[in-house]
Amino acid sequence: MSRVVRLVAAMWCVVALGLVRAAAAPPDDIFVMAKDVGDVITLDPAEVFEFTAGEIVANVYDRLMMFEPEHPGQIAGGVAESYAISDDGRTIVFRIRDGLRFHSGNPVRPEDVEFSLERVVKLNRTPAFIVTQFGWNADNVEDLIQVVDARHLRIEVTEGLSPGLVLNALSAGVASVVDRELVLAHAADGDLGHAWLKTHSAGSGAFRLGKWKANEYIALEANPHYPHGAPAMRRVFLQHVPEPSAQRLLLERGDVDMARNLTPDQIEALAGHDDLAVDSYPKGAIVYLAANAAHPVLGNSTVVQALRHAIDYQGMADSFLAGQFAVHQAFWPAGLWAGDASTPYELDIKKARSLLEDAGLEPFDVRIDTLTSSPFPQIAQSLQATFAQAGIHSRIVMQDGRTLWPRYRARKHELIIARWSPDYMDPHSNADAFARNPDNRPEAGLAGVLAWRNAWASEDINAMTIEARDTRDLDAREQMYLELQRRLQTEGPYAIMFQQIDQVVRRRHVKGFVSGVNFDHVYYRMVTK
Repeated sequence: MSRVVRLVAAMWCVVALGLVRAAAAPPDDIFVMAKDVGDVITLDPAEVFEFTAGEIVANVYDRLMMFEPEHPGQIAGGVAESYAISDDGRTIVFRIRDGLRFHSGNPVRPEDVEFSLERVVKLNRTPAFIVTQFGWNADNVEDLIQVVDARHLRIEVTEGLSPGLVLNALSAGVASVVDRELVLAHAADGDLGHAWLKTHSAGSGAFRLGKWKANEYIALEANPHYPHGAPAMRRVFLQHVPEPSAQRLLLERGDVDMARNLTPDQIEALAGHDDLAVDSYPKGAIVYLAANAAHPVLGNSTVVQALRHAIDYQGMADSFLAGQFAVHQAFWPAGLWAGDASTPYELDIKKARSLLEDAGLEPFDVRIDTLTSSPFPQIAQSLQATFAQAGIHSRIVMQDGRTLWPRYRARKHELIIARWSPDYMDPHSNADAFARNPDNRPEAGLAGVLAWRNAWASEDINAMTIEARDTRDLDAREQMYLELQRRLQTEGPYAIMFQQIDQVVRRRHVKGFVSGVNFDHVYYRMVTK
């Protein structure tokens, strides 16, 4: 890295943090992370569907149900102190905790929860499907979510969902509770405060949003009145550093407390460093290749099967992905309930060529879209090399998330390398994305449905997905999800490749950072120095 780039990086720390000298360690009560935050496009929890923004929302807002950092694998009441489920499983009454306050000082009331959930449905942004699957829509949601009294809220579910699924879904970021009074004070033209909440916060979490400057930094300020106790860090600062080499330099110089996107070779080089420690966190995120079934060639299932055989899964996992990704080939993460750890595919160029010959295809050209951030360019280059051996000539186009995700959601890709993390801790979360597509029309615009984005649908698999969703017998339900995963290993538009292991490198005196299995189970409130 050039001296000029190093100086610019150091100056960013100085300007944004208000420090008095360059190349200085952050103060003891400020936690600074170097991270690629280029995927942030909004901070409204009703709209957030990207990894970094989901992490921010988890620290700024409380949810009805939560996975707390003290027990990250166990669902618990968040804003809800307790709940009661009706015998038929379709009605849940939540008791809202007493004494909770938003950052504004306003009390957290059942009315705020009611408003927050209704707002998600009415805005109908990408993650709204997480709650609209309950049978909620703009016409009925005000009847199905009702304040009972000063401490209680009742919700009704019109679909035959397992109550456990409903509670898990209400732990998702989209179920964050926003300050009704504050948000409506900033509403304009009937937008329910959406424009304002994209760049401001109205939560009750351990931190509030200080400032977000796109592709520069995100600053959070501690909530001194948080019920679990005031965070030790009065400020958390995510400095946008897209280049891993720049992150490493800042970390080694002591200008940041943690680097979030170092490559495996960089982490290996830092092993044994006296002042640095490496932490690994198994995650639920998976990396997959998807083919647009509307494409005249990629819509052929035999071609997709050939692609699955033309990927060097283990070669990538043993080289540039070492320590950060493991080979995984099912849509639900291994290690979670109903996860399938089978890996039926390996690189087999001869098999890939044979399948393409069976499909009657000559060598063809295809475009591969992916993110600019590591390791996606490296994965794309590996695919490009092995695809070429099979007679598939590919062109790689790298974009940041602000450009790539809208393209994907508009079904304009050919092949795309992307990642996906569950929206809540139930296998239906991923099954509903990868497997089920109830309306494949281009104009349907099904948010959060990867099968729709890839123009692929199977009525048989749709029915299997619903049956698994609604089954209450846990053993039977588990077997249904295992069968679904195995079906999609040979059917559908996907070649699922890897499961993420999140590695962070921190200064040794930094303790208490928590990164749970899901992308939005990352917490800062227990960090100390």
